[in-house]
Amino acid sequence: MKALAVRSLRHRYPAAVATFIAALLGTAMMASFATLVESAFSAHEDDRELLIIMGGVVGGWSTVIVLFSIASTVGIVAEQRVREAGLLRTIGATPKQVRALIVYEAMVVTLFAAAAGVVVALAGGPALFDALQRGNLITSASSYDASLASPSMAAGVVVVVGTVAAWISSRRATRGAATFSLRQAEVPVRRLRWWRILLGALLIASGLASAIVTITVTGKATDAYAAMQTSGSASIVAGVGLAALAPWLLRVLATPLRPLLSGSGSGHLAVQNLTRRAGVLAGMLAPVIVFVSTAVGTLLMVGIDDRTLAAAGDPEGVGDTIAMINAVVIGMISLFSLIMVVNATVAVVVHRRPELDRLWRLGATARQLRTSVVLEAVVVAVLGIGLGLLGAMATAVPYSVVRHEGLVPNGQLWLPPFISAVAVIVTAGAAWGAQRRAAR
Repeated sequence: MKALAVRSLRHRYPAAVATFIAALLGTAMMASFATLVESAFSAHEDDRELLIIMGGVVGGWSTVIVLFSIASTVGIVAEQRVREAGLLRTIGATPKQVRALIVYEAMVVTLFAAAAGVVVALAGGPALFDALQRGNLITSASSYDASLASPSMAAGVVVVVGTVAAWISSRRATRGAATFSLRQAEVPVRRLRWWRILLGALLIASGLASAIVTITVTGKATDAYAAMQTSGSASIVAGVGLAALAPWLLRVLATPLRPLLSGSGSGHLAVQNLTRRAGVLAGMLAPVIVFVSTAVGTLLMVGIDDRTLAAAGDPEGVGDTIAMINAVVIGMISLFSLIMVVNATVAVVVHRRPELDRLWRLGATARQLRTSVVLEAVVVAVLGIGLGLLGAMATAVPYSVVRHEGLVPNGQLWLPPFISAVAVIVTAGAAWGAQRRAAR
């Protein structure tokens, strides 16, 4: 099965590339932050706390997004193998052998991607440390002192997460009789597993708990940045929690749209796929939720912080330091999330080549197919924006309240529409670009 898995990768370039990109970028980000923690052990006392916060606390926020994105991408690719798994079983392969094939493929791709990510982190870690030092956030008394240990640990976590995600998805792909797997591939409507519902509920509850703690405890602390430490991660955690429930949310929210979209052939195709193939298209919805929730929530928090410090005065320049740290971190996390939006959208659309070909042979025009795919992406993006803005409130509202700006921040109200426009353009653009070749 190992040899077959390696040979199979040559015929599954789009799926392998999607997994490779997610694992490569995820490892590079995690490993870069991990090197800051390792460097903190030998750093000067004045710099140690900042390095630990940057590498541990802030790096931990990005780790949540990275691991979810990798698990989601690997899960999408593995569940796309349902039909193939059913065909292999009809010619004599056992469920165990099919699961091994899927797991080995994911392991090989994530292993090579993680190794490449370590190489990137060997340059990214020193660059991040140097940027902090040139910004006078770290004194010249400290120097970069990280070995291969921390990047290797980050790579190991990525490989384990990718392998476990493939194993879970492979079990779903081989559940039941072989003929059932073939029918399931045509109409992949599935109920969410109990552990996924529990995980999503716990993450959402954690985000809400952080918001409550911000208002009731840290917002009243003498440390001006205690509230930021609790509210900063709330939108990220809540966004990932909502993304974990994406298949169910898409099915529920798309159902009322049937009368609005069924007026044309393209709209009818789009709304049918949104409800009947919610499990597949949820792979596009999840990264949009995470991107919007993270970007809007954290950027609004930074804006509130800047206005508060400007009003109160900041003679020591602490606000500039915190603003620079936030700019670096939020920029990296938002860019990674945006790339995952494109990655997941392309992976989902490219996989639908056989479906689009059958529809074309049944009489659908190429224009109808292109319009339906783009319309699906726009609806998914709009729903993801709504859910993402809901998750962003876990950070923006509590932080605005404790900084005495009320439930609605006093500035940057242009930010949510701007981030929303970026999400729609990127999602629809990725779908349009991917379907051009798929529908050809």
